[in-house]
This record gives sequence, structure tokens and C-alpha cells, in this order.
Amino acid sequence: MSYAPPSPSSLRSEEHKPVIPWALWDAGASSFHAVMTTFVFNVYLTSELFGSKNHTSQALSIGLAAAGLVIAVTAPVTGQRADRGGSRRKALAVTTAAVAVCVALCFFVRPDPAFLWLGVGLIAAANVFNEIATVHYNAVLPSISTPETVGRVSGLGWSFGYFGGIIALVIVLFGFVSPGLLGIPEDDSLNLRAVALFSAIWLAGLSLPILLRFPGATAPESGYGAATGRMVSAHKESWVDSYRRLGRTIRRLYRHEPVALRFLIASAVFRDGLAGVFTYGGVLAAGTFGFSTSQVIVFAIAGNVVAGLGAVVGGRLDDALGPKRVIIGSLSGLLIAAAPLLLVQSPGLFWVCGLALCAFVGPAQSASRTYLSRLTKPGDEGEYFGLYSTTGRAMSFLAPALFALFVGLLGDQVWGILGIMIVLALGLALAVRLPTRP
Repeated sequence: MSYAPPSPSSLRSEEHKPVIPWALWDAGASSFHAVMTTFVFNVYLTSELFGSKNHTSQALSIGLAAAGLVIAVTAPVTGQRADRGGSRRKALAVTTAAVAVCVALCFFVRPDPAFLWLGVGLIAAANVFNEIATVHYNAVLPSISTPETVGRVSGLGWSFGYFGGIIALVIVLFGFVSPGLLGIPEDDSLNLRAVALFSAIWLAGLSLPILLRFPGATAPESGYGAATGRMVSAHKESWVDSYRRLGRTIRRLYRHEPVALRFLIASAVFRDGLAGVFTYGGVLAAGTFGFSTSQVIVFAIAGNVVAGLGAVVGGRLDDALGPKRVIIGSLSGLLIAAAPLLLVQSPGLFWVCGLALCAFVGPAQSASRTYLSRLTKPGDEGEYFGLYSTTGRAMSFLAPALFALFVGLLGDQVWGILGIMIVLALGLALAVRLPTRP
């Protein structure tokens, strides 16, 4: 499938589609990813306030691994049922609201070991709801774009996510942490707990535009179920029937579209490794490399800027070299950049290697999505991108489980990096076998 620049007619056709409201949801979700799970709240949760760093990071990994298993069981059919029942908007609203509630409740996680598992449980539950909400969010993409502009619209969403995370982190840094312009006292870690309330409000507020201007396309109009040309209500279909339908789709891919199936498996593995880089970046910066909370947030801001710029450069290389070469180069670069951190625990080295890791994450994410776009047949976009989302979420337990395993086996938090590297290496080995151009 060759690339064609957007035609004037296709651009005019999108003038009244809620592209910006759709992208704003990603900017809102970034407060959960950047502030809660990566650079602020999880760092607080794995600090010595809740016990030894090895115990707290293992507890967090166990919670995230459990969340990943729940996602693996539920995510593959929740998007399918919402599409078939015509309830995608309701599903996105409910799951987004559930994320906001779980995040807000993190305010009650006081700095005491007795509250560790409450914090882990809330973060794990928020992860489940967030990943399922993302399934519904990604499924909207075919409804607000055309085949000629889907890449531009998708890229806009990525950029809103990165820069939304930067803005949220800047507000947290100067408003809550240092110098704490909002004047929230640090006693009982009140300022860090208040960050959870801010994140919940940020997520809910930026999610409202797409819920108010939700595209009205039904499933067949947006590509889902185009093969049958009709939509059957999920309310008349049991969950068992939904899983059977999923099984038939996978069998069809296995028999008739093996490249698509191999890509979905490979990308599910290496995308979990990419998620692990961001999930444990702040935890390792504070627990192993001695960063303060303010230093972690400054690093997070720099990392998001580098990741965004890396995605832009990776997009140009994607057009010139093809998405597979960008994926292979990015995953190789990630493994090379991570290796020195196992040998030397220096804050300066973490800055260098950490920013290098961020630079390679952006291109890998971008090229992964464009590879699938080149595989997708007109009229099947919703089904393909739904599978892309759900397979990625289904494998989201790998990095947390291996991180916890190696911390437990080798007795030091830094060895969790090895677990993430193994996931990336496995994804690389699977990606190497894909066709250079789909």
C-alpha cells in the first residue's frame, strides 16, 4: 500500500470532525501515564516511606502484573462488544470516569507501609480501566479520519499525549513539589497526595470535549464489521459468544493473513517493553540513582520532549526506510542504551542513557502504528486497530512480572532493568522476521 498525501477534498471532509477533541483525550490520559504511573505517584509509592525499595517495587510490579492479566482476559472483547452494541461513547465515558475515580482515591494513600497495598490496588485498577478506555479511544480513529489523513490524525494524537504530559508535569513540579507555589504543606506528604486530585481533574476535564462531540459513525461506517455489512447488538450476545467471535477472527488471520497476526504478536511484546521503560523510569531514577522528586520530574519533562522529537524524526525515517527498519533500529538502540545502567549506578549516566531510551521509544511507537496502517485493508480499520490495542494490553503483564522476578532473584532494584531488556529483546527477535514493507 503506497502513501498518498492528503487531498484537498479529504482535508475539507475533516473540517467538522472532532479531531482536536479526540486528541485532547490523549493529552488528558497523559496525566495518568506521566504523573501517576511513571514519574510522581509510583515514585512516592515505592519510596522508603512504604518500606524497603525492593519490597515496594516488587509490590508495585505484582499489582501491575495482576492488572495485566485482568486486561488480557477482558480487553480483547470489550471493544468488540461496545462497537457491536453501538455503545462506544458510553463505554469510553464509563471507563474514563473509572480511571479518574481511582486516581482521585489515591489522595488517601498516606505515607505509611499500611497503605502500600491500597495504593498498589488503586494504581492497578486504574491501569485496567485506562487500558480498556484506550481500546475505545483508538477505535474512534477511523471515524474521524480518512485513508489519506489517518497518519496525520494519529500523529496529532501522539503529539498531544507527549506535550500534555509535559504541561501536566510542569504544573506538578512548580505547583505541588518545588517550589510549591500552591502552598500545599508537605506534612504527611499532602502535596504529593494532592497530585492525585490534580491528575483526576486534568483527565476528566480534557476527556469532556470528545464525549460531547463524539463522532456518530456506527460500527460498519467506521470500518468495523465491514465484511458482513451489518451490526449485531452485543446486548443479545453473551460474553462466551464474544470470545468465540474473537477466536474466529484470530483463525481467519492465521489462515489468510499470517503477516498481520505475526505483527500483532511481535508488537504486543515489544510495546510492553516500551511501556516498561516509562513505567519504571522514575522508580529507578529515585530508588537506584538517587534522584529527588524534583529531579525526577525535570527528567520526565526532558524525556517527553526527547520522545516527541524522536517520533518526528522516526516518522521521516519511516517514509524513507520503511517502518520495520525504524522498529528494528529503535529496539536495538534501546537495548544498547539500557545495558550501561546495569554496570554503573551514576546519576549522570542515567541522564545520558535515560534520554537515549526516550529518544528511541517515540520512533518505535510511531513506526509500529504505521506498519499496521500499511497492513490494514480499506473498510477493516476498526477491527485491525482494535486487535492492535487489545493484543498489546493482553501482553502488558510481561515487563512488570519480569521486573519483579529479577529484583527478587538478584536482590537489587537495578536488576529489574534486565527484565525489561529481555522483553525488548524478545520483541526484537519477533520483529526481525516480519517483511521489510508490509
